[in-house]
Formats: sequence, structure tokens, C-alpha cells
Amino acid sequence: MAKHHRRRSMRKTVFDPDDKGRVKHSTIGVWDLYEEVAPRLALRGWPTFQSVLDVVENLPYVWRMLIDVASIRECNYLLFAYLVIELTMSLLPALSLWYSGQLLYIVQIAVEHRTVDKTLLFQVATGRFACSLITRVLRYTKQRLAVPLNTRIKQFYSVHMFHAMARLDLPTFDDPKVQRQLELSFPTSSRSSIAWDTVTMILHLISTAIQLISQLSVLIRVLNDQRDGPLLAFLSFSEALFQRGAVREPFFHRGVWAATTRDADYIRNEGLKRAVHNSEHRKEIAAGGMWPYLLQQYNIGVDRIKDRAGDFWMAAATSRAKGRLSIIVFTLRAIQYPASIPISLASLNLITQTTQSFTFTLWSLFSETDSFAEKLLTVKRLYEVTNIPNHIVDGKNSFPEDSGDLRLGLSIEFRNVSFRYPGCEDWALKNVSFRIEKGHLCVIVGANGSGKSTILKLVSRLYDPTEGRILIDDRDIQELKLDDLRRATSIADNIGLGAPIAPHATNVEYIQEAAKLGGASDFVDKLPERYQTYLERPVKDYYSGLPEGTTNIFGRVVDYGAVRNMMERESAGPKRGISGGQAQRIALSRTFMKSVVADREDESSGIGLLLFDEPSASLDPTAEHDLFERLRQLRGSKTMVFSSHRFGKLTRHADIILFMNDSAIVEKGTHETLIKKNGEYARIWMLQAQAFL
Repeated sequence: MAKHHRRRSMRKTVFDPDDKGRVKHSTIGVWDLYEEVAPRLALRGWPTFQSVLDVVENLPYVWRMLIDVASIRECNYLLFAYLVIELTMSLLPALSLWYSGQLLYIVQIAVEHRTVDKTLLFQVATGRFACSLITRVLRYTKQRLAVPLNTRIKQFYSVHMFHAMARLDLPTFDDPKVQRQLELSFPTSSRSSIAWDTVTMILHLISTAIQLISQLSVLIRVLNDQRDGPLLAFLSFSEALFQRGAVREPFFHRGVWAATTRDADYIRNEGLKRAVHNSEHRKEIAAGGMWPYLLQQYNIGVDRIKDRAGDFWMAAATSRAKGRLSIIVFTLRAIQYPASIPISLASLNLITQTTQSFTFTLWSLFSETDSFAEKLLTVKRLYEVTNIPNHIVDGKNSFPEDSGDLRLGLSIEFRNVSFRYPGCEDWALKNVSFRIEKGHLCVIVGANGSGKSTILKLVSRLYDPTEGRILIDDRDIQELKLDDLRRATSIADNIGLGAPIAPHATNVEYIQEAAKLGGASDFVDKLPERYQTYLERPVKDYYSGLPEGTTNIFGRVVDYGAVRNMMERESAGPKRGISGGQAQRIALSRTFMKSVVADREDESSGIGLLLFDEPSASLDPTAEHDLFERLRQLRGSKTMVFSSHRFGKLTRHADIILFMNDSAIVEKGTHETLIKKNGEYARIWMLQAQAFL
């Protein structure tokens, strides 16, 4: 049985259909309807007290949003024009109603005096036509204004959301609760924004209220001189309002309700229909000759269900009660005053039309209250997302105190460090202790998953240790300012982001030199646009109905796939076919970027620590040899930490080797020391060396 879901309530209570004290049961066709019993003073469809409280609570965020929107360049003028148009359009229905009242007056004069005021009739006709024409023009102008307004507001808040996302540290970003908060703060449509949707909803509510008040005022004035006009209007509006609030019309209100069917015949027939429509069952139905039996069973079900059949919405729609109080009053007055039938009939027609429009608009206004409260809650989330606290608390001490301290690198010390990733029970590091002196080259080796990368993440303070302490230049890493620490550290616009400070990040000369150090310059020079080439184009192309001979467009290959002549075809363009080794070289170049900038800008004290996580994993032997030579040249001026699961040439020249297994350091020392020890490191070294003998 298909399930139809409506908007969830923001209340955190439980709806129990079996609770007869709070839930009323009724039957609509084959459906059982369960409705929460509303408070005696509450009318269904009217805004709830809770929704009003929610609106009031979130108003400060709305005010902040309106101030921000008004501060956007040229947005205030467009928004003012949009507001004027919206308000003008809200008054036009009342003006049109006034002309209808004038038409009623013409009918009254014609009945009483047998004459028609042609001048007034022409003015009324012209006025109604002008209202219609002005409405069309204003609606078109409003649509044209909405495009630049939406675009500028969307761009403004895209910066807001980019800032909110970019500032998060790794454990905060990976937190499921934070992910959920980010999802709720993002717009559901890429073509609009939360702020613009809220602005339009606010303006719509204001214009709707003005429209209702103006129409009601004009209608009262028009009918005031008509016999029983106010009475007919009162009865029509009262009748419509209470019909809208009736229990028998649950789909029009925002109350709590649920519906299900337990009718076995209806459920069985729906299953039979699904079976004959489903291609998965076609083979069994055809091969087994089942269709006569299925048809017979379906007919039996139809005979049993009779008029009770139908989906819930259709059954609910046909169950409405239709009152006729206004028609009864009109009939009684027509019997009493036969000569007034034409005037009364015109009045009744005017009232009926106005009532339908008025009550529909009024109920739309009420029904939007809950959604308006939710929209304002979304605005609150939009602003609160920038206040999400990072799990990694920033330190208070500047680093280094003396810029000259970085000229010979940084010392690193782990003291009984243990670490578990958030949400994991297994230890990624267990009681790890070691010290790397300034300017030394450290190589961390071990199998995959032994904890090598985790050490580098802790050194760069992407995470804080669960237990123990980490010291940088004999100072607790958690006391150092994060920006200072990461400015002194380089971790492996792809290359330019290694020095993310303008104008260095876009300096082509620096980027080219870093590419040479990382071994990426040779293949980058062969790319179509060299250093301006997108490895993966982030913006899509759109096309449709291209001739079959078109194989290339905008310099990118056309991928027709299995579907042709689609209304809108999307393509992000092909990815550049770079190998894993080439991608590794770009990452290495990014690591060298800070060092290049520091040397060129006479900022040699700026970088004291270089971290390399498996930098040679995808490199060929020649590229690996060149990389190791460049690293050896930096030895003594930078502290370097290099992780690898391969025992390569660099380990021979390392000042300290950390051999890891099962999240712990099992051996440490120089290459010669560990070989003489003849432990696990020596065993694996010999295994790898034998492969080249």
C-alpha cells in the first residue's frame, strides 16, 4: 500500500491513533481517519499558538536578514521597487471589486428607473479593463525584478555559506550532527536561496493581508445600501469559514492527523493492479495463464468495494458539506420582494464570487503560518551555522616567539600519545612516544593502517590526541595559535594552495618553480592550457538535440549516452586523464610551494616543518629518486617527516626511523641501528631488498 507523507510537525510529542482521549476516529470510504482533537478555542486551519511563538522567537534573525539584504549593492532599490509592485497588486482586487459595486449600482438604477447610465457603464468597463492590464504589467515587471534580486541575494549568501563551511576543522566537519545542521542550512533548490524565499514569503503575507482588508472594506461599503446586503455577506463569510474549519475537511488544515485503510478488498485490488502494471511479474502472468483468474478476482473486489473505492484525497474531497444559508436568505427575500430579484441576484453573485476569493485567500494566509514559522526557523539556522564551534580549540600563544627559531626547523615530541578517531572504538595510536630534533629527517614506515598518517594529522593538529601530549619546540601544541602553527607547516588551484596567501597563490613564477621541485612541470607543460587547465571542470555545459555528427563542443567531448534529444543535457566535461603518479606530483608541488615563497620573499623563517604522507606511493623509480634528492637538499634547514609503507632510499639517510605496527611504535632509530638490531624492520627491509636481487 502506497504511503503519502505530508510535512512533519515541529512538535516533539507522540501521535497515537489508539488514544481515544486525544484522537478522534472517522471513516471516509475505505479509509480510517484519525485526527488529533483540537483545543476548544482552536479552529482548524488557524495558526497555532506554538507557531506564533516560533515566529516571534525567530524575528530577530529575520530582521538581521533584511538588513543584510538591504546592504547588498543595488539590492535595496530593486527590493523597494518589488515591494511597491507587490503592494500595488494587493490593492488592485479591491479596486476591481469597487468597479463591480458600481456595476451593481448601474443595475439597481436600471431596475428602478428603467434607464442605463452609459457614461458610468463605460467608465466601469474601462476601469475593470485597466485593472486587468495593470495587473499583467505589474506581474511581468515583478518577475523581471525577481531574477536580479534572487541572483544577488543568492551570491551574497553563497559567501556566507562558503565561510561557514570553510572555517570548520576536520573533526567538526565529520560530526554527523554538524553535517545535519549544514544540510538544514543549505537551500533545497540551486535556483533560489533561503533569504530570497523568506523575503518573498514575508511580502506575500503582507500583501495578502492588505488585499483581504481592502476587499472587505470595499465590499461592506458596496453592500451597505443593499437590502440584506450585510446579512448576506455575513452569512456567506461565516459559512465559508466554518466549512473550512470543519473536521470533515482535514486536508485543508495543518492539524495532526493520519489515515490508513484496512479494507482487505481494496488492498487486494490495489495489489492486483500493481502486479499487472509491473514488468517484473509479466513473465509469470503470461506464461502461467494467470490473467483470467486475476481478472475474476479483481471484479469480485470491485463488486464488494462499490462506491467506497478511491484514494484518500479523492474520498476526502467528496466528503465536504456544502452549506446554502445565503441562498436560503436570498430565496426568502425574493418571495417577500419579487421586484428586487434582479438586484438581489446581482448582489448574491457579487457576494458569492467575493466570498470564494476572500476565503481562499484568507485560508491560504492561515495555512501558510506554520510553513512561515518553518521558513523563519531556516533563517535562524542559516545564521547559526556560522557559530558552530570547532572541536579543535584555538591556542592563545603566538608561534614562534622569535621568527629566527624556524631557520633550522622545528622539534617534535610525542609523550605517551594515544588517539581514537571520533566515533571509533579502536585505537589508531597507542602510547606513542618519540622525539624529532630540529632540522632532522624522520621516516615513518609500517604497513597500511598502522598509524603513520595519524601521526601527521596530529602534528598538523587536524585532531587532538585522546591521551598524552604533543610538543612543538618544547611547547604544548594545544597552546599554540592554529594559524601560526599551520603557517610554519607545509602538508602535502592545486599547487598555489600550498601558499594560500595572496598574491603568492597566483604567482605563476612561484607555481612553476614549485612544480619543478615536485616533478610536475614536465607533464603540466603538455596539458592543453598548461597551468590554467582544469583537471575536472566544476561547471556543467548544457545542450540538447545536437546533430549526430557533433562529437566535440566547447573543446570538450560530447557524451550522448543512451538518451538523445533531451530537453536539457548536462555535462561536466571529461576529466583530464592524469595518472596517479601525476596527481602525486601535483600534491608534492603543493607541499613545496610554501618553501618556494619563503625563499623568494626572504621569509626563510616562515617554514620550519614539511610533512609528506606517502609522497612516493604512485611515483615511478626515477621520479622517486629525484624527489629524495630534493628532500636531502632541504635537510638541516627544515624538519621533515616522511611516511611510507615502502622502505626506499630515503630511509638510509634518515636521522630517525619510526617503525610502526598495530598502532604503536615497535622500533625506532637510524637505518644502521635497526639493521644491526635484526628486528622486524630488518626483516622487512631484507624482504624488499630481495625483490631487486
